[in-house]
Amino acid sequence: MGDFLGAVTAYPTVVFTFALVVVAAYWLLVLLGGAHFPVARAGHHGHGAGAGHHGHGHGHGHGHGGGRHGHGGLQRVLGLGGVPITVAVSLVVAFAWFSALTGRVLLGSGDHGALLPAALVGGWAGARLLAWPLRRLTPAPVPPPSRRDFVGLGCVIRTGRVGPDFGQAEVHAVDGSSATVQVRQSLDDAAGPDGAALRAGSSALIYDYDAEGEFFWVMPAPPATG
Repeated sequence: MGDFLGAVTAYPTVVFTFALVVVAAYWLLVLLGGAHFPVARAGHHGHGAGAGHHGHGHGHGHGHGGGRHGHGGLQRVLGLGGVPITVAVSLVVAFAWFSALTGRVLLGSGDHGALLPAALVGGWAGARLLAWPLRRLTPAPVPPPSRRDFVGLGCVIRTGRVGPDFGQAEVHAVDGSSATVQVRQSLDDAAGPDGAALRAGSSALIYDYDAEGEFFWVMPAPPATG
């Protein structure tokens, strides 16, 4: 037992021992629910389409993309892409610690100068070997929700009128969530032979999104058939 503790606390194993303790503490927090495990969650939409039930989701969906791409690019270069960054780092630390410990035991009191880089290489090789089966178990990343997801959906007008400069409607997303969005109807649609003025309670169809004005173009919903 004393020899094992001596090897664990000796250079270079001690470098990875501290890192392994941090990794173990992190995963303990994950198991206890005190930390967030970053995996993609399918089916979650938070559309920031107006003053509605979830008006912040769209902005949040794009807010941290740069950080994810930065980590993802480095992971792909190292052959560790496709798994969460926390998993990749944990695997590298665990395998590096085991490599350093094994090398320390095998070399005994010999020269340990090259053991640190060798342990890092061992950590990377072991992590890359396990990353291949693990990425098959990791859910595919879900594209961030977009306001354009509402295009093609039906909605219910919630304001007294809808024109080219004013209007709101309630729309239900595919996941069942709802939002109140800004909508507009062109004068040509309202005055056309098949057009109709949209008022509170009217059913409408969202057919386009104006990114500059941050509103949706709507038209009267076609009559139900069947």
